[in-house]
Amino acid sequence: MINETKHRTILQSIAHRVMLERGLLPDFSAEVLAEVDRIEGPAVSAGGGLRDLRNLLWSSIDNDDSLDLDQLTVAEAMQDGTTRILVAVADVDALVRIESAIDGHARTNTTSVYTAAEKFPMLPDKLSTDLTSMNQEQDRLVIVVDMVVAADGTLQGSDVYPAVVRSHAKLTYGSVGAWLEEAGPMPQPVAAVPGLAENLSLQDKVAQRLKSHRHALGALSLQTIEARPLFEGDTISGLQVQGKNRATELIEDFMVAANGVTVRFLTSHRFPSIRRVVHTPKRWDRIVEVAAEHGFKLPDVPDPKALEDFLTSAKAANPVTFPDLSLTIIKLLGPGEYAAELPGAKAEGHFGLAVRDYMHSTAPNRRYPDLVTQRLLKAALAGRHAPYGIDELSALAAHCTEQEDAANKVERQVGKSAAALLLESRIGEQFDAIVTGAAAKGTWARLLSLPVEGRVVRGFEGLDVGQRTRVQLLSVDVDRGFIDFKRVRR
Repeated sequence: MINETKHRTILQSIAHRVMLERGLLPDFSAEVLAEVDRIEGPAVSAGGGLRDLRNLLWSSIDNDDSLDLDQLTVAEAMQDGTTRILVAVADVDALVRIESAIDGHARTNTTSVYTAAEKFPMLPDKLSTDLTSMNQEQDRLVIVVDMVVAADGTLQGSDVYPAVVRSHAKLTYGSVGAWLEEAGPMPQPVAAVPGLAENLSLQDKVAQRLKSHRHALGALSLQTIEARPLFEGDTISGLQVQGKNRATELIEDFMVAANGVTVRFLTSHRFPSIRRVVHTPKRWDRIVEVAAEHGFKLPDVPDPKALEDFLTSAKAANPVTFPDLSLTIIKLLGPGEYAAELPGAKAEGHFGLAVRDYMHSTAPNRRYPDLVTQRLLKAALAGRHAPYGIDELSALAAHCTEQEDAANKVERQVGKSAAALLLESRIGEQFDAIVTGAAAKGTWARLLSLPVEGRVVRGFEGLDVGQRTRVQLLSVDVDRGFIDFKRVRR
């Protein structure tokens, strides 16, 4: 058995190795670090036309341990019954210039990679957690997406413009979510800022309206199970499942809306863009079968609204097992990808969100497509030519898709190595499980009692995604992140 006191060190070593194996850079070059050292402070405006919005009740909401804060939000009730929702996105481009060494590293990796033991940021910490982060009580240059939302959740108007803002509170999903759901006290940072509690309540109400409107159009109510290891010192003590709450939904719904506004703004200026696409599912026939197993009939032709109706009814009927059903549907929907689009072209859109105009634009500290989009936005706002042509955007979209897949595999492999460390003392035990993957390359199942996925190496014949089964743990390989099961016949 591996020395349990070295879990974190073991995982960090694995993470570095797998980053390199997947074509990702785990460390910043000397050239990048020297370039960062020459940056003395946050970006300041050198010209006019910048709106000063520092007096608004801006706040950030993110994970408990997040320091790379990309956006702030605020709401304003209007006399006609509508509500203005403003999303301020950090102006990362102001310090990360095209073709700089810093940009080159970001362009190579295209995303921050968050593993079980270590974070590999897309941008150096001096930028992503300090000079370009939306830190509390710090003035920051931003791009604001300004939206007017009606009482029924429809978007009545929008604008995009540069501004300077100041965050008045750094908030977290857990505490804000519990407070909004009346399951916990008002967070102290909220109580400390006069008027912020009322503003967040207004934001929550508008987010719920946006959510209801999107789901009425067919956006899917999916609930994934994401687990992160819990450490006692450097030893893994368990796995913690992270779920959605009203605070995560608030940010999600505002970001979806802001991303749609950003796409349409670029299109109105005849600019190309990098869209986020989730194709119509190729395994719709299996989704139909899964729905039938739950007593629900779906049409033969892919229909997001019908699928959302099924998911809503299934969640109401059995909320405890709904995450397992969600995982099945997510696997069958397939992954998203980036695609370059010319203005006016008919985009395929995002099947899971039931939106045609969608991109990633609100996390430029963490994702390179968002930084590319920010540069396009700033060029459009300034009346300049697009900094990227369609051929370069197409190549970038393909590269970002490839690197995102690589980053996901790194995160999964290190996560499995963490799970293997936790399970290595339980070889031979049996568990109830759900099949999460079934293809020529192998069959996978996730345990129901622990959020751990492994490969079914024996007895997998006839298993398909979404089926329940019982498995026995045969072996683990911490270094490779392998967890092997065999199917146990009842």
